[in-house]
Amino acid sequence: MKMSQNKQETALSRCPGCEEPLEPGDLFCGACGYDLSAVPEPPRDRPTIAIATGAGAPAGAGPERPRASGDFELAAPATTAAADGTTPDPRTSPDPVPVPPAGTKVCVACRAGHVDDDGYCENCGHAQPRERDHMEQELGSVAAVSDRGLRHHRNEDSFAISTTALPDGTPAVLAIVCDGVSSASRPDEASAAASTAANEYLLESLPRGTHPQQAMHEAIVAAAEAVNRLVQEPGQAEDHDPNRHQNAPACTLVGAIMANGLLVVGWVGDSRVYWVPEDRSGPPARLTEDDSWAAQMVAAGLMNEAEAYADERAHAITGWLGADAYELEPHTASFKPDRPGLVVVCTDGLWNYAESAAEMSAAVPAEAYERPLRGAQVLVGHALDGGGHDNVTVALLPFAVPPQGAGSACGSG
Repeated sequence: MKMSQNKQETALSRCPGCEEPLEPGDLFCGACGYDLSAVPEPPRDRPTIAIATGAGAPAGAGPERPRASGDFELAAPATTAAADGTTPDPRTSPDPVPVPPAGTKVCVACRAGHVDDDGYCENCGHAQPRERDHMEQELGSVAAVSDRGLRHHRNEDSFAISTTALPDGTPAVLAIVCDGVSSASRPDEASAAASTAANEYLLESLPRGTHPQQAMHEAIVAAAEAVNRLVQEPGQAEDHDPNRHQNAPACTLVGAIMANGLLVVGWVGDSRVYWVPEDRSGPPARLTEDDSWAAQMVAAGLMNEAEAYADERAHAITGWLGADAYELEPHTASFKPDRPGLVVVCTDGLWNYAESAAEMSAAVPAEAYERPLRGAQVLVGHALDGGGHDNVTVALLPFAVPPQGAGSACGSG
């Protein structure tokens, strides 16, 4: 996790260990853990380095290229001739830098140590960038992007996208997005387990003829069971990570199925699904309702939406997947869009920066319907430009229907 210092801000723009961008005030690199306080302060000016023209220069050699201020050149290492006049091979000099075995992962900080199974260097102890820090996938017309964001020390989101077919051969497109609950133990493992379990269940049940809405409900139950089982399983890198807690692993889940002209959504928690029509003259819509304190206040008529979401308790969730959940209540809804549009499935790391349906529609680029991966990349960039305070995950599913007459964008089923 990035930590800030008040007395002296680092003047570095990138980490010396892994080249990750830094922010003013960072004390440690959020990617590899490099101790930035140990980096010597750079000189205030950029001195000109004089060019030495030693006696060993070849006769008739022209002048060297003039050097600009701050243009440094590394001197060749000094060597000492042996008694027989030969020069020793530096590769056989005492105390060589240890070289990890071929095929092993090398530390991004010290460039020499072997990285253990927990993701830490055995030589210098630095944490390594995780593969989940940024993930992208495109599968036919569906695509998803997930990013760690600018403030979290790891990506606790996960997603799964896939395609299958109904018994009559009609194609079905699926997207599952999960957001780990940061206050819980092993949230990254919870989101990964939930997204995998839900996706696998849908790929098994839809080809058998299970109705998509029923399949979504059962997939959420399967995801919850997968998260519950983590309580009995040992965690990964638990001894190294001070941010892990002892309560049960937990996450939220939101998903969408497009099959046979039907759009089915399902969720537990505060991740969302939005509908953005391809023709932007039509109204966008939010298709899910949050399991959150703010949503409860609005539903009870105690606050309007602006007041509720401005409260510091707004994002306290009231529903999640995990062994300590009060009660599992999967929500599902079915829609039959009458025009082409884009289904946006995302975590709050995105919708925090585009909360209303109109704001989300404005953030979705015009090309997203034809190029969903590019659209997902732009939306993640929108969240990062807004501050990137949370992990960000979004899946885009273009929904195609034959042109029809005017009507509402989505109809409840």
